[in-house]
Amino acid sequence: MSTKKKKPAPVKAKTKAAPAPALKSKSGIDTAAIHELAALLKATGLTEIEIEHKGARIRVSRGGGIAVASGAAPAAPAPAAAAPAPAATAPASSGPPAGAVPSPMVGTVYLSPEPGKPPFISVGKTVKEGDTLFIVEAMKTMNAITAPRGGTVKEISVNDASPVEFGQTLCVIA
Repeated sequence: MSTKKKKPAPVKAKTKAAPAPALKSKSGIDTAAIHELAALLKATGLTEIEIEHKGARIRVSRGGGIAVASGAAPAAPAPAAAAPAPAATAPASSGPPAGAVPSPMVGTVYLSPEPGKPPFISVGKTVKEGDTLFIVEAMKTMNAITAPRGGTVKEISVNDASPVEFGQTLCVIA
């Protein structure tokens, strides 16, 4: 009987994540980093990405966002990714309906002030300019969305606790 020792399975080296793009603090931002992040947005289908590296921060957004580096110094706008083509079955539209109230930010929309409470508005309700219509949560901050004008709510275009994009129609007031 021979006793052969089995060779241990080869151990694969762990790979490290690619380092974040270098940020330049004196000249504002590293444009190569913005291009790299914009390509990442396009490749992943994300609408926004933000990185922080050694105290400097870059945010790139498809919604015409502005990249910011090293504090609050404004920089060149991020390259916009191509908008997806409209569905073939959708009728051609000339934009949002008359009286549309767009979302001023990307976030999560809430129709009521807190869970279990009645919604701020309902179809057919009359609102005055400045009345709270929705709350949009963005970056853990609750932002009241107020009526830009008075009128009657004709349509509510979003569901409670659903994600919204910048410029997306929240409701229609006529």
